[in-house]
Amino acid sequence: MFTGIIEEVGEITEAAEGLLRISAPMILEDANLGDSIAINGVDLTVTHIESGQFLANLMPETYRRSNLGELAVGDRVNLERSVRPMDRLSGHLVRGVVEGRGAFRSTRSESDAIVVTYDAPSELLSHMIVKGPISIDGVSLTIIEKDESGFAVSLVQYTQEHTNLLDRQPGDAVNLETDILARYVDELLETKIDQMLDERLAALGANEGGAQ
Repeated sequence: MFTGIIEEVGEITEAAEGLLRISAPMILEDANLGDSIAINGVDLTVTHIESGQFLANLMPETYRRSNLGELAVGDRVNLERSVRPMDRLSGHLVRGVVEGRGAFRSTRSESDAIVVTYDAPSELLSHMIVKGPISIDGVSLTIIEKDESGFAVSLVQYTQEHTNLLDRQPGDAVNLETDILARYVDELLETKIDQMLDERLAALGANEGGAQ
């Protein structure tokens, strides 16, 4: 589990099939083999540590769902270690399970903040609400606008300077994870509605049979 508060922006030093090597001296100070680290919001396992760098292996599903397969040597990535029981929950609950990809659309300035708009698939937009949380490349943010094809967030100066979100160009892919609580509610409501419809249809069928 993660909070979406980025601890370090690392650098890709190797991007091979099924493998990433990342330079991240700060978060590796107390890291161990087998630890979970979110890379652009994707929960991966540390498999090797050496000289301020670590290795992580990627599965085909990770490539399908995220932008990690597009990374190249020199690219910067957002990094966060998994949360500990005693840590403050400064962002929101982030599982590190990317649901799909959105695309960087545009930016505009608002005083010291920068508003960034992203395109997103409809199945993810249905779990987003204005003033609700969203994880973009592992960064915990609040949705301030939403339309039929995307949403917008506002980046304060600290986020601008301590994440890779402004490295993107229009059309670049970003990893999205919506609010887990919203997804649970949606799933429960859908299941309940389906159950009620089945019960209603069964009752109608029984009534029709008794009227014959």
